[in-house]
Formats: sequence, structure tokens, C-alpha cells
Amino acid sequence: MTAKLKTHTLGCKVNQYETQYIREALMGIGYGEADRSQPADLCLVNTCTVTAEGDSKSRQIIRRMHRQNPDARIVVMGCYATRAPQEVAELPGVAEVVTNKRELPDLLGRFGVVDIPNGISGMSNRHRAWVKVQDGCLLRCSYCIIPAVRPDMYSRPMAEVLEEVQRLVDRGYREVVLTGIHLGHYGVDFNRGKSKSDWVRLSRLVRNICDIPGDFRVRLSSIEATEVTADLIDVMAESSDKVCAHLHVCLQSGSDSVLRRMRRRWSVQHIVDRCELVKERLDRPALTTDLIVGFPGETAEDFQQTCEVVRTVGFSKVHIFPFSARRGTPAAEMPDQITRRQKSDRSRRLAELEFELRNAYFQSLNGTELDVLVESQLAADSSRWVGTSCRYAPVVLNEGGRTPGELVSVKAGNVLDQMICAV
Repeated sequence: MTAKLKTHTLGCKVNQYETQYIREALMGIGYGEADRSQPADLCLVNTCTVTAEGDSKSRQIIRRMHRQNPDARIVVMGCYATRAPQEVAELPGVAEVVTNKRELPDLLGRFGVVDIPNGISGMSNRHRAWVKVQDGCLLRCSYCIIPAVRPDMYSRPMAEVLEEVQRLVDRGYREVVLTGIHLGHYGVDFNRGKSKSDWVRLSRLVRNICDIPGDFRVRLSSIEATEVTADLIDVMAESSDKVCAHLHVCLQSGSDSVLRRMRRRWSVQHIVDRCELVKERLDRPALTTDLIVGFPGETAEDFQQTCEVVRTVGFSKVHIFPFSARRGTPAAEMPDQITRRQKSDRSRRLAELEFELRNAYFQSLNGTELDVLVESQLAADSSRWVGTSCRYAPVVLNEGGRTPGELVSVKAGNVLDQMICAV
């Protein structure tokens, strides 16, 4: 009888990629996917520890896996497993804790995988594929636990990444998303001791990906604004048919005093200037961001400065995170913690601003040709389809008969319920 496998992933795109890597390798030696109601022989849980809630959800999933699969061997990996391996090992059913993602080939070897894969061939239940190109972070932002659990920064060899992208394109994927723990530092570890003219950079990787034949596009995941270099912008402008005109830049706050307490490395003006350069060089790019609301010591004036910066840049989407004290980080011990009510009120006001700017950006695209990745049927009308455009705007397609995963070109029309209607 074929051994059955169940997986569960919490957290970021990098985690999702790593789960897929393990899943593909195990299925390559005969494991089968267990149905939801079917008990599994092996359960893999990839955990997150960005917040205390991430830890809690990870524990809940592990316990649920054990209840539903009492005879299964449970392997736990991910950032929570790295941060608290003994705590994880004591949970019911846990047979193995993987504390370092660089040990994944060894883990596969212990399960009998002889030919260790050098990447993935698809993404389970997704129409776009994540491609992990980098791991680790050297920064020490005062609110973030990740450098403590992914401290070893390394980049994947470019040839390996290019081979993986080609394989995904050959398998029919029309969008690949480059991701990493600190994407903008791709190649930094390759460049030690080299002259600047020989440096490997993210821009060079993107340029080489654009040379791969096929009908596909590439999107960059979260990146620091200051690491959106002139070279990278050049590649995006020169290969606008291949590289999505969308950048998710990490702002976190629009107040310099808050950024200093966050131990961020750049000023607000530096970030704004880089965003303005992107808007000058690219055709109506989508700029999206992350913001932490209610960081310790954030005053009403600090918050107002953040709102002004968000309006100045014109972000089309803002991921709003009320500050959550993460045990083990300096920010958790800072004075002047903000009340829950204040964080809730500021989050609401920021969400209202985001709604306004999002609509304004979508309206600015009226009449523009958009490449749309078809993803699913519209919930309110199954005869119509919805997809994501190159500019990260959801688009409703009027024509039926679409195929999930195909890339189509449409003209943007009016905006309805935060979605663009194709003409």
C-alpha cells in the first residue's frame, strides 16, 4: 500500500516553497497525497514564529494532525521549530524536529530519497509558482525575530534558479514569483572578495530570467526600497513585457523617529525618493507596502506622518499590522507601549486611507492594457472569472470559458467592489 502524506504550512512564501520541495521529493519515491478524511503515515508541519500567534497556531496544527492521524510520524520544521525545538519536540506525535532548513537534503535522505532535487516543478493548488532564490537575514530590526532563526544568509546559484524557472515555464506556469527572506540581498554572499564589476546582483538574475523563452512573467516579492537599485529599475523598464510593474517595498513607518527605534537603516525621504524614481521610470507601477501601527512610542504626530507618506507615494495596497510584542526582541521591552484601542483606531484610519488610494490607483488604469493571470471563477457569478493583473490589481473577466493559469490581455474598465472590470 502506498504511504500517505499530509502537509500544512504556516507563514511566508519561502515556507510554502520549502514545503513543496519536500512534498515533491517524497512523492517522487512513492508517497501519495492523503485525502482530508484519510489518515496519513507521515505529516509535515512547516511552522511560523513571526508572532506569538504564529507559535500558537503551529502548536494547534501539530496537535490536530496528531488527533486526526494518531499513527502518523510528524515532522516539524520552520521558524518556530528552530526557535523552540525542545518545546516542539514535546508536542504529541512529533517524531522529528528540523531546526535548520539547510538540513532538508539530509532529511530527504533519511526518508529514502536518493536523487535530491535542486528545486521544484510546480506549486500544489496554485496557478503561480514561488521560486526561492535566497535565505537568511543580517538585519537586526528591533521588532523582528526572524534574524535569530534564519541567521545564515545564502543565495542559490544562478544556474540552478534559471533551470528551475525554465522547468516551471515548461510545466505551464505563466507567473513565477521570486522570493527570499531578504530578497534584495540576493548575491551578497557570492560577492565577497570580488571586484564590484563582477558582483552578482538581483538585477542580473532578473535580466537572465527575462532571457528564458516562453510566455510567462516574473514578479518580485517583498523588497527593501533602498535595494530597488537603478540597475533593477532598468531591467524592469527594458523588460516590461516580462517583469510585472509591481514592487512591494517595506516601509513599516512614515516617521523617522519610529524608524530609528525600529532600527531600520534608512530615512523616510530615502524611501519616498526611491518610490518616486520607480514611478518616473515605469508605466503606472503598483507600489504596495507593509506598515506596523502602534509601535512603542508612536505618537499621534508619528502616525499622521505615516498617513502623509502613504498618500504621497500613493500605495495601492497596504498590509496593516498592529504592533504585536514579540518575546525575545528589543521592541517587546520598550517603554511607551501603545494601547490596543489606539492601535485599533489607527489601523482603521489607515485602512480607510488605503481604500481611497486603492480605488484611485485602479481608476487610473482605466483604458490600460493589462496582462491578467486567470485564477478562479467569480464567487458571485460562476460564469465570469477573476484574475490578478501584472499591476497586482484583481480583474473581473467578462468572457466565460477561461482556463485557470492562462495569461490573457484585457483592457481595464471601471472599478467595482475593489476590482477592475475588463472591458
